Amino acid sequence: MALLRGKESYLLLVTTLMLSIIGIIFVYSAGTYWSEIHYSGKMPFYMKQSLYFAVAIVVFLITIRLNILKEQSFWKMAYIFSLILLVLVLIPGIGLVRNGSQSWIGVGPLTIQPAELTKITVIVYLSHILAQHKTGTPIVNWRHGLVLLLPIVLIMLQPDFGSVFILVVSVFLLFFVAGYPLKLYAMLMVVGIAGLVGLIVTAPYRLKRIEAFIDPWVDPLGSGFQAVQSLMAIGPAGIFGHGFGQSRQKFLYLPEPQNDFIYAIILEEIGLLGGLVILALFVLTIYAGYKFAVQAKSRTSYYAIIGLVTMLAVQAFLNIAVVIGLVPVTGVTLPFISYGGTSLVTMWLIIGIIYQLAK
Repeated sequence: MALLRGKESYLLLVTTLMLSIIGIIFVYSAGTYWSEIHYSGKMPFYMKQSLYFAVAIVVFLITIRLNILKEQSFWKMAYIFSLILLVLVLIPGIGLVRNGSQSWIGVGPLTIQPAELTKITVIVYLSHILAQHKTGTPIVNWRHGLVLLLPIVLIMLQPDFGSVFILVVSVFLLFFVAGYPLKLYAMLMVVGIAGLVGLIVTAPYRLKRIEAFIDPWVDPLGSGFQAVQSLMAIGPAGIFGHGFGQSRQKFLYLPEPQNDFIYAIILEEIGLLGGLVILALFVLTIYAGYKFAVQAKSRTSYYAIIGLVTMLAVQAFLNIAVVIGLVPVTGVTLPFISYGGTSLVTMWLIIGIIYQLAK
């Protein structure tokens, strides 16, 4: 299948390619020293990221040719498979624990984060179900809530609040576009606040994160450490930054700078202007994605593309908001840029699905 014609098609491809290449460049800058200290003798992060990028492009090229991605039966099976993976990740010996969360499955030298796949399957499967709704009849259906609730419970058991937040916001926007009544959102907001309070009560470390968000200097060597180091990277950088490769925080101050806080290193090295360029690339990516949705030929594709683009947008701006101190710290990668094979391949899988659904 040839790529779709039109400005949106080329714009989406160009911006995502640029973000991925920028990611490799700054994984090299941010992670080389950390890699030498903690993973001496192993392949550097930027080389791994380059290999992940090659795999991601292959996945994209395969995905845009899979007509089965338009079938509801496929996405139903994919949804069930993702739930099975979420159960497996909770089993000791299968699930891997990293930074306090049991969110990964080891497959030989590779690791997979099932929550990333689950977010895609939930959105596209729900899109098929919502598209079957007859206009003029009440759309609120317990089945929709159940499809969302099952993965939320399993992901929170890991726990992975960032993935749950991204999934919930994306699906709620999907419900809104599909015609869910506004009064329902007020009720869901009350339930959400009650659930958030419950999560804080059952896991006190979340309260510490909120306290660190309000004033990270209360505990600068503990719960506020990442926020403090991120702000110390950004603050002195100014408009133009210290120059590429000249970050100071990457020298064992900011933990694993090639991952969730890579945007802090980017701002430190190329300043506010460089950071705004990356923001602009994300905005253009989201714009092109929503244009695909508007031009979609079916309700299913319209809903699915809106949901997937929203998921990408929420994840990008949640990561950036964490880095600049607008929201409490949560473990969310910056799409296309942060180091990690699961994240990069998943993002390109999403782009491939969007192209296939818009065909």
